[in-house]
Amino acid sequence: MSRSAHPAGPRHADVLTEGHYSAPAADLNALDEKVWSRTVTRDADGALTVGGITVARLAEEFGTPAYFLDESDFRARCRAWADAFGPDADVFYAGKAFLSRAVVRWLKEEGLNLDVCSGGELTTALDAGMPAERIAFHGNNKTVAEIERAVEAGVGRIVLDSFQEIVRVAHVARRHGVRQRVQIRVTVGVEAHTHEFIATAHEDQKFGIALADGQAAEAVRRALALDGLDLIGVHSHIGSQIFDMAGFEVSARRVVQLLAEIRDEHGVELPEIDLGGGLGIAYTSEDDPREPHEIAKALSDIVTRECEAAKLRTPRISVEPGRAIVGPTAFTLYEVGTIKPLEGLRTYVSVDGGMSDNIRTALYDAEYSVALVSRTSDAEPMLVRVVGKHCESGDIVVKDAFLPADLAPGDLIAVPATGAYCRSMASNYNHALRPPVVAVRDGEARVIVRRETEEDLLRLDVG
Repeated sequence: MSRSAHPAGPRHADVLTEGHYSAPAADLNALDEKVWSRTVTRDADGALTVGGITVARLAEEFGTPAYFLDESDFRARCRAWADAFGPDADVFYAGKAFLSRAVVRWLKEEGLNLDVCSGGELTTALDAGMPAERIAFHGNNKTVAEIERAVEAGVGRIVLDSFQEIVRVAHVARRHGVRQRVQIRVTVGVEAHTHEFIATAHEDQKFGIALADGQAAEAVRRALALDGLDLIGVHSHIGSQIFDMAGFEVSARRVVQLLAEIRDEHGVELPEIDLGGGLGIAYTSEDDPREPHEIAKALSDIVTRECEAAKLRTPRISVEPGRAIVGPTAFTLYEVGTIKPLEGLRTYVSVDGGMSDNIRTALYDAEYSVALVSRTSDAEPMLVRVVGKHCESGDIVVKDAFLPADLAPGDLIAVPATGAYCRSMASNYNHALRPPVVAVRDGEARVIVRRETEEDLLRLDVG
């Protein structure tokens, strides 16, 4: 079939009257720098390049689907966060966004700390050489074995998430003859402007100990009374993909009020406050994320102002960007398979991946961008839905976007801003093989997480 032989779906003029879709970009070949990593561009022939390498070459060498991570961009974002907060604050990369041994080494070299939330993440961090004192251990249901490993390793802090965990950590620490540095995670009753499923500071949820009814104050009493614990501060996290700083202001005010109550009751001023992460990134051109220096100034000003009002010394601030660092640094490359126009609706474009490599659209109703990257096109735009190859009607990668009407099987398309959570949440649904993660930098590409093989699947199937 030629590139123009298949019937096209609705064009721009057809869909404007429906009132549901944004107009296509004036030039579908243009790349919005907000959603692509910093070294992404098009070469003289119109093909997308990252780190100086074309996607055609990458696809030939590493196959599709695959995640391509711009190492230079990742490192630059690490430095930007470290520089923005400076030596008097701590930046902990949230490993749940994406973690590998290579990423741990980059974090270590760029001066960031690391937040982990499982035994597996802790093992990866230690194996890759992250100093234990630069690791924070999170999670709402840490097992005794995980706590043992963390205490034995000497992690810099454990974030306590329940009354039971206060006792567990204290017991393990006493057996090892140490005082474990801990923070208490509190839920402050702030629901950030984000998707319902990823707002984490309102009270009806599994994380933290509520400020309401004095529960957090009681948790502080118990932690201060136990010999095995060194309570260094309070932790709060209000959600994910947040652009509005108003939620942080309310959260900081309530946390500082708790610090003042602790001072008044116990005569102790806790030296640290962790405001969590959740800062948003641009998935589409409509998203407008803040730069690290803007975030750092806003958070510092909020905490300083609230502490001055409460007559408290300003504590050391910690933040936990994960998505904000790794999210924009990677894109997922797919090959176009079948193309199905639905007259008067849209064209369904199927790719060789899907919900097994990006569950976020199905899980969170997440919005993504997409572009034709193996070539440029002067064809008019058509409304498309990019879908995967899985036996599931919800297997959608990009719900609604515009691609050139001459799109054809074999073309390469890419979805930007897939560095966070896509590989971390990838699955073997339909026995799909999880894609590789390939780091690209200065004209060189190397696999940092290899593609799964059928032998991997069979090796786990011991029946």
